[in-house]
Amino acid sequence: MKWYEVKVETASESVEAVANILMEAGASGVAIEDALDAQNWQSDAFGEIADTSALTDLTEGARVAAYFPETIFLPEILPFMKETIAQLPEFGLALGKNEITVTEVSDGDWATAWKKYYHPVGISRYLTIVPSWEEYEASHPDEKIIRLDPGMAFGTGTHPTTRLTLQALEVVLRGGETVLDVGTGSGVLSIASKHLGAGLVHAYDLDEVAVRSARDNMDLNPVAADVRVAANDLLNGVELEADVIVANILADIILLMIPDAYRLLKPTGRLIVSGIIQEKKDQVIAAMIAAGFQVDQVFNQRDWYAIILKKATEDDAALDPTAG
Repeated sequence: MKWYEVKVETASESVEAVANILMEAGASGVAIEDALDAQNWQSDAFGEIADTSALTDLTEGARVAAYFPETIFLPEILPFMKETIAQLPEFGLALGKNEITVTEVSDGDWATAWKKYYHPVGISRYLTIVPSWEEYEASHPDEKIIRLDPGMAFGTGTHPTTRLTLQALEVVLRGGETVLDVGTGSGVLSIASKHLGAGLVHAYDLDEVAVRSARDNMDLNPVAADVRVAANDLLNGVELEADVIVANILADIILLMIPDAYRLLKPTGRLIVSGIIQEKKDQVIAAMIAAGFQVDQVFNQRDWYAIILKKATEDDAALDPTAG
């Protein structure tokens, strides 16, 4: 069978959205090269990447390569993909170069091409993400290993939004909490939550491909064997009260889930939202405050933000909403 590679050069902040568009169009897998990933590995004290030139030749922006079988008629779906990607600025995401190329690849190349981009990477002192095919041993007793197969394009933990969210989870989880993971993707946040002591964890994603990917990754991590993964539109119809609700999704989608997040969060609970670019931060915070939330902490890496929120009380009313 022939395969075709559709390669999109875009901005770093848009890689997850572009990958999702390509997967929804019928891609069987994607590979992501991001200049920011190489910069992160160069600056991090964790992980095992020394020669980042092998990671990507990009000096800025990102490249998303999707693989389509010949049974999918590309001339029919390419206009749809181009049009959908062109609409990303409406969600506050930059397009970058927005160059799209199509090439034919050999039958076996697509299935393994992306593996060269992923290696063990330390997110913090306690969490290290390891591709499923790599051999890796914990370097100290407190190190928790999250094994992932990122072959279906969902978060590998290297993107700033995922890193920020994992760091926020380390701050709020103390043990035994009920966690709702909204837009779970690879399931990395649910797995990390279990490593950090969470009790009951429910992971939701609207995309059935993501649901399957998350379930497969739970199987790679015995600590997450009891995580409940299901297809769901954000928190619609969910009735389970939670100690922690976490969502690493686009800012405009976060705005849609605010009422349900407030409804389901326990009075002493924490809401973690990430995937927020600098231009959207104030809008998200304003909407959260209007709904009755109070900002607890703000994390940022370059132009990306994650925010920990709690339900506001009368004592919080006089506080600066951007404090933390």
